[in-house]
Amino acid sequence: MPQTAPPADRALAESLLAFWADAGVDSLFLDAPVDRIAAGLAPPPRRAEPPPPTALRAPPAPGARPDVADAAAEARRLAAAAGDLAALKAAIEAYEGCPIRFEGAARQAVFSRGAPDAPVMIVGEGPGAEEDARGEPFVGRAGQLLDRMLAAAGLTDRVFITNTVFWRPPGNRTPTPAEQAACAPFVERAIELVRPKMLLLLGGASAKAMLRREEGILSMRGRWFEWRSADERLELPAMPTLHPAFLLRQPAAKKKAWSDILSLVQRLDRPERPH
Repeated sequence: MPQTAPPADRALAESLLAFWADAGVDSLFLDAPVDRIAAGLAPPPRRAEPPPPTALRAPPAPGARPDVADAAAEARRLAAAAGDLAALKAAIEAYEGCPIRFEGAARQAVFSRGAPDAPVMIVGEGPGAEEDARGEPFVGRAGQLLDRMLAAAGLTDRVFITNTVFWRPPGNRTPTPAEQAACAPFVERAIELVRPKMLLLLGGASAKAMLRREEGILSMRGRWFEWRSADERLELPAMPTLHPAFLLRQPAAKKKAWSDILSLVQRLDRPERPH
């Protein structure tokens, strides 16, 4: 406060300083006073404009699917490079050509369980919730029923089990023919590596895809067909039968499925005919 200030102003200033001192103020925030009222009258500085949002890629058209031929060609390339079942499992896990993988229900690929040199290969439709959680096919209620039937027929350690697709479809729906075609090269490669004597096809979706036929499962079950690979280098007898999930809903049909399995065992254990 300048010495030339009026006594009243000096007294007011000294009183204010004494008040601040009693309140604990012992230092100045700024060396020079700032007129806060004048500063409040100035317009605020303009905030920087945010950058424009990144353009998003347009969503795929409703119902759009990857090209089945391209997906199957990639599957054939990956499957052919797999020298054993472990490598085939890794190839399936790396494969992105089956659209079920990205539809939200599947957490992992579900390939197989059973003996790697089994005389019987069982091919189902696709994994369900329990199979998706555990990473093995046929481990839920339907799989437990299948295991009991196989044990009763003496096939427990004589089967290799897989599916036509390796990811759980949403709502456990039936896989489409296009989805099965995208995975078919892996199924064929599994047959080449395991080298079974015959196939047991569980359910209509599996039988239609593997045998390339349009009949219903009630028409095909219990009959022997010849399965051929896409290049026709491999040929095996195949028996379609009812899916265990169907048997849980229709227990009276268990007799038919049991008859089919007994027919398979009888053919499996038949002595080899001389060439």
